[in-house]
Amino acid sequence: MHITHWTGRDAAALQSALRLTNETFAERLGIAVRTVAGWHAKPQLQPRMEMQQLLDELLTRLSPTELERFHERSLTEAGTGATSSESEALRAAIAIVAGEKGVLVVCRRADTAVAVHWQFPAGIIKPGASAERIAERETLAETGVHCAAVRSLGSRIHPVTRVHCCYVLCEYLAGDPENLDPVENADVLWAPIDKLSKFIPLTAIYPPVMAALRGSEV
Repeated sequence: MHITHWTGRDAAALQSALRLTNETFAERLGIAVRTVAGWHAKPQLQPRMEMQQLLDELLTRLSPTELERFHERSLTEAGTGATSSESEALRAAIAIVAGEKGVLVVCRRADTAVAVHWQFPAGIIKPGASAERIAERETLAETGVHCAAVRSLGSRIHPVTRVHCCYVLCEYLAGDPENLDPVENADVLWAPIDKLSKFIPLTAIYPPVMAALRGSEV
């Protein structure tokens, strides 16, 4: 079976055929878990070319049984227009890292994050893990910046991705921002708090986040 242009729905069908969790599927492809979550949240999304190539390669390595499951799942998804409800159960930790130079933001590549561009560092919360530790770990993995969780700023269902987001206020400890995840991100930098709207529309930012940043509650 050949896929001309992969979509999030096709990728989810491949994941289902392999019977992999979001984490193990992401590991198999060598990509971030949040990218897999994005495919579930927006099944019509077309991954970038390099992602398409990774999916093509994985498809060629399917066993006959796995290929049959993929074909059946693809037909089911195409016929019913069904989408995975897994995104509703996904929880992500959003790190609000404040320092003297502003707040840390990363630029996600446009076609892998459901039209989200500049955003705060984030990571999927695995069962048994805490939002605070994930916020610290993912910030370091993405940007090379060491931070320490201070307190929770609350949570919400993200209006675009529909993922349950837990916002964690973090204190900057050390390190210069560096893009350590070039496949997922295009850039990383400190955004001055008074100019944050140039990167992320204020209407899209969870209100308690702006309240904490404006109050310098770190």
